[in-house]
Amino acid sequence: MVIEINKDIDRYKETVIMGLTARQLIFSVLSVAVGGGIILFFYPLIGMTPSVYLAIPAVAPVALGGFYSFNGMNFYEYMGRKLRMLFANRPLAYVSTENWEVINEIRARETERNSRKKQGKGEHS
Repeated sequence: MVIEINKDIDRYKETVIMGLTARQLIFSVLSVAVGGGIILFFYPLIGMTPSVYLAIPAVAPVALGGFYSFNGMNFYEYMGRKLRMLFANRPLAYVSTENWEVINEIRARETERNSRKKQGKGEHS
């Protein structure tokens, strides 16, 4: 008897209903509820099309929370790290200990070393 196992076993996810994981199902229902609520609230005030345009920016982060994954992080973890990188990181400052005198001294040693190598090759030939 041969049982085939998927080569990418680390990415296997248990599905709950219609091929969705539990997390995806929960966030799908939440996004439909949020979008429906916004549309039902704004429909009598501004009409169908503008209320849909207002609902899209509210629904997108909710839906991405269930479906988006990057480097093992969900959408909220990823965006939290991204925002911390943008606003909470302190700048790293580098103070050089070298100045022109030290650099010129190093160059002089290198040229002296190279000239010794050339002189050594000329004597042995």
